[in-house]
Amino acid sequence: MRITVKGRYALRATLALARMGKAGEMVSVGKLSEEENISTGFLEQIFYNLKKAGIVKSARGPGGGFSFVRPLDSLNVHEILDAAGEELAMIPCAKQDSGCNRAGECVSHKVFGSVNSMVSEHLKTITMQMLLENDGLLSAETASL
Repeated sequence: MRITVKGRYALRATLALARMGKAGEMVSVGKLSEEENISTGFLEQIFYNLKKAGIVKSARGPGGGFSFVRPLDSLNVHEILDAAGEELAMIPCAKQDSGCNRAGECVSHKVFGSVNSMVSEHLKTITMQMLLENDGLLSAETASL
């Protein structure tokens, strides 16, 4: 599994949005770009995908920008990476819908499918609220993995 720059930037940008957009305030791509040192054009692509996935909403004009659609404690890292277009599979055939005709008998498929499931489930337990509180990777639940 390899998380691309787009996935890492999506996570950084959404965390910056969480920090800067308290109480549902709109935050512009320009402010997020400046805060995270990510190009405005790249952030626009990322936020287009996040909006399409129903994670953020936008408003144009003065005071416009982006804000989250849902509370931060109901939004997880897996959703953000998925919306950014990340393939969260170690090998292509490890995805459940890969169409591999050997999936039922292949030891690699079983092993990496299991790893994919564990990673996916773990990423679903880390909410944006946890990351905002700097607790996402330090909690007792995640430390045991």
